[in-house]
Amino acid sequence: MAAPRYNPVSITLHWAMLLLLAAVYALMEFRDLFPRGSDPREAMKTWHYTLGLTVFALVWLRLLARFVGGTPPISPAPPAWQARAGAVAHVLLYALMIGMPLGGWLILSAEGDPIPFFGLLLPPLTGPNDELAELVEEVHESVGEAGYVLIALHAAASLVHHYLLRDDTLRRMLPWRR
Repeated sequence: MAAPRYNPVSITLHWAMLLLLAAVYALMEFRDLFPRGSDPREAMKTWHYTLGLTVFALVWLRLLARFVGGTPPISPAPPAWQARAGAVAHVLLYALMIGMPLGGWLILSAEGDPIPFFGLLLPPLTGPNDELAELVEEVHESVGEAGYVLIALHAAASLVHHYLLRDDTLRRMLPWRR
């Protein structure tokens, strides 16, 4: 009998969101290759906003899939402290995937800028407010930097579980069966 795995929707969303998050981060990192106000730089910013809001939309589907499909047990079961650490890490990752797009939406709103989403313009969350925009932007950038660490720890933990602890933590989420 095959070991329990996440449901196919959860697996697909997990890996799709990894690609989206990589693109969101890359767009902000590589925008500096182009001068301020240039078309390529502005396009990269627009795609950063759009893909960030896509993460925000998909995270709710992902939470629903997790709620409906459950979380398969790890075999062999990890010590309680590892299970708690994993649960905290997952809460932080979900907070990142919800909070960062909301923060970006709030920044654009407070700056009085349009909020693009695949050709649509989303409504602002607040009216223009330079102080709020500046504050949220600082938090957004700091949390974004922390996101690098959190994502790296998540990936490293899955590899430690797979290669050192030799449990099925990673295999439960792989898109192919062994």
